[in-house]
Amino acid sequence: MKMKNIVSILFIGLLFTGCEKTIDLDYKSNQSRIIIQGNITNGAGPYYVKITKSIPLKDTGSYPVIDDAVVTISDDAGNSEVLTAGGNGTYHTNALAGVEGRTYTLTVQAGNQTYSAQSTMPKRVPFDSIRVETHIVTGETEYSIIPVYPDPLTKGNNYRFVLWLNNKLINQHLIQNDEVRNGVANSVRLEINDDDIEFKPGDSVTLQMQCIDKNVALYYRTLALISDSGPGGGTTPNNPPNNISNGALGLFSAYTVETKSVVMP
Repeated sequence: MKMKNIVSILFIGLLFTGCEKTIDLDYKSNQSRIIIQGNITNGAGPYYVKITKSIPLKDTGSYPVIDDAVVTISDDAGNSEVLTAGGNGTYHTNALAGVEGRTYTLTVQAGNQTYSAQSTMPKRVPFDSIRVETHIVTGETEYSIIPVYPDPLTKGNNYRFVLWLNNKLINQHLIQNDEVRNGVANSVRLEINDDDIEFKPGDSVTLQMQCIDKNVALYYRTLALISDSGPGGGTTPNNPPNNISNGALGLFSAYTVETKSVVMP
């Protein structure tokens, strides 16, 4: 068993030994709520918004979709577009462009309610390369994956990384920032939960680097604490703090994107 797994087990054991508490689930407060997922990037459009409704915890099945909403995205440069409904709860842009430095506002009118969210697309930080380091731990080879990028001197940058292993999406939430190391080339590895995956020589690893704003970063950091295996960009029963008004679940994110790949040594 790997050392960090042993530490995790001991830590969890201490948590449950130190206190006991009976928790009653309040199903009355677990009512259906609207879920809004929307993204806009510096890449070519169209950009998409997905709208569904949550289901009570005690129920099973897929989330019902909302196809009759009015969805608008505007920016602080005076551009605005009403998105086209594409069925299955999806809405897409036709002409709106994602531009670094602009703040985007999403407005959704569904039923008799209005929901809104804002996200600022940061300036793109170049994604230079992926560095792979190997270490022998208790006779096993451990891999460290380090995204190399030059963090700007201006503090407050946040980064999200989406990981594919051999073209399979790995559902983990990988976030970095410059709170500790500001204005230098990154040398910090990604905190990948290798209980879910196993790297081998010859594996293909792809990373998508997203420069995100602070509210989006908080959402994904909290989501990582809740569960390292939730769907990327998805919601969980314990929804983290988001940037959408009026009690909606989900997230609206404007971000830059760049992708690199490497073969594991």
